[in-house]
Amino acid sequence: MTAAAFVSADTIRAMFSRAMSAMYKSEVPQYRALAELVTRLNREALDGDRETKERRRGKLDQLGMERHGAIRLGTPEELSTIRRLFMVMGMVPVGYYDLSVSGIPVHSTAFRPTSEEALRRNPFRVFTSLLRLDLIEDEEARRAAAAALARRNIFTPRCMELIEEFEGNGGLDETRAREFVATAVETFRWRGAATVPVEVYRKLHSAHPLIADVACFDGPHINHLTLAALDIDAAHQALAASEMKPKAIIEGPPRRRCPILLRQTSFKALPEPVVFPKATGAAAVGFHTARFGEIEQRGVALTAKGRRCMEQIRSRKRATLVRGFSRHTPAERMRFLDAVEKLERRLSDRTGRIGHQMGKNTR
Repeated sequence: MTAAAFVSADTIRAMFSRAMSAMYKSEVPQYRALAELVTRLNREALDGDRETKERRRGKLDQLGMERHGAIRLGTPEELSTIRRLFMVMGMVPVGYYDLSVSGIPVHSTAFRPTSEEALRRNPFRVFTSLLRLDLIEDEEARRAAAAALARRNIFTPRCMELIEEFEGNGGLDETRAREFVATAVETFRWRGAATVPVEVYRKLHSAHPLIADVACFDGPHINHLTLAALDIDAAHQALAASEMKPKAIIEGPPRRRCPILLRQTSFKALPEPVVFPKATGAAAVGFHTARFGEIEQRGVALTAKGRRCMEQIRSRKRATLVRGFSRHTPAERMRFLDAVEKLERRLSDRTGRIGHQMGKNTR
């Protein structure tokens, strides 16, 4: 087969991101509602702001695309194979994140395209975490997690055959590309049946909820997808006014005339019913909470000088909040946070003038 007959990695990645989106919307109706809300708000933002529409010219088709997803793996072998799977879509590991410094027993990377052209065509990436069994202090929990992970295989046989065909031939034709996407998304599907008894689940959950999320199921279900918002403040307010429960505040820098860096919010993780096996043969029904929906707004990048200025301001804010929060009620804390944020906004306008590089979006 000639290279001309192969479907491009960018096209396969776009097919895959659409399939992941459709699957997650069917699994999590609240995420579907979030997507509809963000689509409506983005349309209103474009209709009401000619400057925003001009700035987004050439990128409007990406507004309906998820920017990224996130999964959690259990073993180095799973990570090695997932690297091969993402390679079919032109996605390679970029960056290293040691989340153990935050008390989370994983380290992570992001699989994504790296060229400007590939990012322009489809920027989808998957933030991928790997469980670190060595950081589980409870020896019994560590053994139980290792045993559960050793029994599972998260890839279908056909998916492995198509990965090997891609590696052997250098590409996939349209028929096989579509089949690859269909079988690849099965790896990330939610399964409402645990692979361990409820007692083991509780043991792992008490060690850390993430350990239970990784080790107690047959696959690395998507734990969230992220949508792009033009006005995240409006989206956050709309979330709060709906039945969806967003985080208390938007993460990242405050709103300003020239948006910088990344701002994001999400609705809280949902409890989902799970069937747990029992040695007696009678199943136990419980709930697992891990999956949510996220929105982000991406501003322009900062120079090194602008970023240092921003971090100095944020450090002062954090120090003030630590001193002030402990002796106030929740309502007083929110009023205090609003006041500090207004001060930061005035100060950090200077950051934008010092640091922003117009037209160079952060990735």
